[in-house]
Amino acid sequence: MIPFRRSAPSMTRQLIFSITAMMALLWLLAVGLGTVVMNDELNETFDGALQDTAERLVPLIVGEFEHYGPQEALPRLQTSRASGYREYLIYQVRDSSGRLLIRSHDAPDKPFETPLKRGFWKDSKYQYFTAFDAPTGIYVQVADKFRNRDEAVREGAVALFVPLALLIPVSGIAIWLLVRRTVQPIGDLRRDIESKDGGNMEPIDATALPRELQPIALSVNLLMTRLRTALDAEREFTSNSAHELRTPIAGALAQTQMLIAELGNDANRQRAGQIETSLRRLSHLAEKLLQLSRAEAGIGMADRQTELTGVVDMVVTDFQRSIAAPDRLILHRNAGTRLAGPYSEDAFAIVLRNLIENALVHGDPRKNPVEVFVEDGGMVRIVNGSPILTESELIAIRKRFSRGKTEAAGSGLGLSIVDRLLGQMNARLVLLSPATGRDNGFEARIHFPNLSS
Repeated sequence: MIPFRRSAPSMTRQLIFSITAMMALLWLLAVGLGTVVMNDELNETFDGALQDTAERLVPLIVGEFEHYGPQEALPRLQTSRASGYREYLIYQVRDSSGRLLIRSHDAPDKPFETPLKRGFWKDSKYQYFTAFDAPTGIYVQVADKFRNRDEAVREGAVALFVPLALLIPVSGIAIWLLVRRTVQPIGDLRRDIESKDGGNMEPIDATALPRELQPIALSVNLLMTRLRTALDAEREFTSNSAHELRTPIAGALAQTQMLIAELGNDANRQRAGQIETSLRRLSHLAEKLLQLSRAEAGIGMADRQTELTGVVDMVVTDFQRSIAAPDRLILHRNAGTRLAGPYSEDAFAIVLRNLIENALVHGDPRKNPVEVFVEDGGMVRIVNGSPILTESELIAIRKRFSRGKTEAAGSGLGLSIVDRLLGQMNARLVLLSPATGRDNGFEARIHFPNLSS
């Protein structure tokens, strides 16, 4: 199975980021537009208040002038400032000549630099409104600082923006929860598809999927059905071929051995020996094909806990009895070391046989014996002497029908079978060269990550 890239962009993350960013941008735009509208409305309100104040002051001032006269009215109309109070509106009362008659406490003591003309006028600091009483020739000019207006707009804008500091993160969390819940069926479908391999080709349940994903699940199920049919046909052919070939090959090998015994020491005997060698290779290939068909059938797991150290002892003992030099194969295992797990003993035996056979066939008997180490932590190591293999050679020999640079006989299927079975057993095969603790050699390491020891 080709692993997916962990660095690939996440659709969920992109959706959450895009929706949150778009929503935040729209909110900021709405608040910005609201601030502009609020500024216009506040200016209209302030202008209206400015005009109302000026027009209401005119009759009051004119009435005082008419009742008390200018000399007595001026002291009465002059305002006093309350302690701690800031005037937001200031005013001046002027006659037709422009002379300053009365002013508010915070108003400048010089006349405003604004014409004596009824209506609005402004400079860099103030917005003015001038009211005029024609019979008396009195002008009332009320001014409002732009700073006061800017402060009101700024406070209003802050009141709009501050909630966004809390609203945007809360909305982001809500969007994250909603998007995760929405795309959860996609993740479920991905995991279902990811779990499919030669040992698991059960159809995906499409009934619980959203309508948009059901065609994908149905297409995958159709593909799985076709692939299962093809693999079943391949397995059946491989298994049947291996079974059917074993008997005639064994018969031909027996006949050849009888022929060799009857022939003298001549060229015919040598040719018969070559036939015997070829038949042995063919028998070995048939055995490997049978193992491959069993590996493809998914026999790696068992429905109960098994102790695999007994399998190690049995396989090593069988090889020591069958090889010419039993001391060429050495087993290292502490008495308390255990390999217990829900694994098929038959599958583990096939794995060990292939790895030990490779070590015996391709290892250099003159340098080091083949050593099998059973270690704590679910580790089994098979080490043999050999020249150092490059990284590319270690990768190449794992492929089916691929063989390293060797003249020894072999089918090129052993490591492929081992890889397949260990994958079903949730174990890993690691190939190392040089071997651990050596400056040469080859090491095949079986690691059961979840195996109790």
